[in-house]
Amino acid sequence: MEEQNVQLEQTLGNIQKLVDNVETVIRGKRMQIQFVLTALLAKGHILMEDNPGTGKTVMAKTLAKSIAGEKGGEASFKRIQFTPDLLPMDLIGSHIFDDVKKEFVFKKGPLFCNLLLADEINRASPKVQSALLECMAEHQITMGETTYPLEKLFFTIATQNPVEMEGTYPLPAAQLDRFFIKIYFGYVDEETELNIYKDYLGIQNNLDNIKQVLSMKEILFLQEQTEKVFIHEEIITGVRNIVRDTRKHADIILGASTRSGITFLKCLKAFALVNGRTFVTEDDLNQLTPAVLDHRLIYRNKEAKQKALAGILAKELDRLSRLKITTNANTYNQSSL
Repeated sequence: MEEQNVQLEQTLGNIQKLVDNVETVIRGKRMQIQFVLTALLAKGHILMEDNPGTGKTVMAKTLAKSIAGEKGGEASFKRIQFTPDLLPMDLIGSHIFDDVKKEFVFKKGPLFCNLLLADEINRASPKVQSALLECMAEHQITMGETTYPLEKLFFTIATQNPVEMEGTYPLPAAQLDRFFIKIYFGYVDEETELNIYKDYLGIQNNLDNIKQVLSMKEILFLQEQTEKVFIHEEIITGVRNIVRDTRKHADIILGASTRSGITFLKCLKAFALVNGRTFVTEDDLNQLTPAVLDHRLIYRNKEAKQKALAGILAKELDRLSRLKITTNANTYNQSSL
């Protein structure tokens, strides 16, 4: 047990190294980097939406280069550029006739990797998007009567352009639900943007020579430890209250599901670990609620989208603040409730 605690402490330090490493290329986006790592440690996937040129694709490449593969070298990384003429077999793979064996053999597609960048995912048809459903939810791909398991570490970073742009297909609810977190990458502030312009050659050099700061084994270990992060019963109750309130709110047509609540808890634990803690706090709940739930809800109008979930969250945070709970597992005391 003591040896495992030492290993956890060392790996927590490596998470910070990973964040710092990615920031040598992705400037001024620490919170977005933390959200990406949260989805990774929660064994989920992340969707990043924004206009072209904000660094979404470079973010995925940098993360992949920062992780060492099981057999040396980098983690297996594949990039798929989604286009309207893409076919499901372009992702999954297909059976090809082997002249030597005189039989059809399955040639694996790019989905068989550790880190997948699904670039501009909403430019492909819904039929192609659906090819991702099984692999993202169950870490396996079925072709005919045969099921092929994916790698132990399989993480999808998908990017999409805003739905108002031409030539895009809105992601169906079932597809959106596979993404644990959805974030808007956004532009950097004025000072950071100026620094990027002054040092763009250095940033490109950093990307080409990025260091590997975590091994595949350490990532898998962190995913296991994420499940052990302490979360107070009242915060669990808070998650339940928020999820159920989305179903009853007058401005929300479709609320969050029970599966959304489970995903929320996983992300809360992972976010705590990314921030160097083994316990979840109320601030974690505050920061993660929009990223985890917003894309799963269907609102009556744009005005409702801006206010409904924020109002539900504020109500729950107020309840928790009045309880004055102790969220730290080391100082947890039932009398504090």
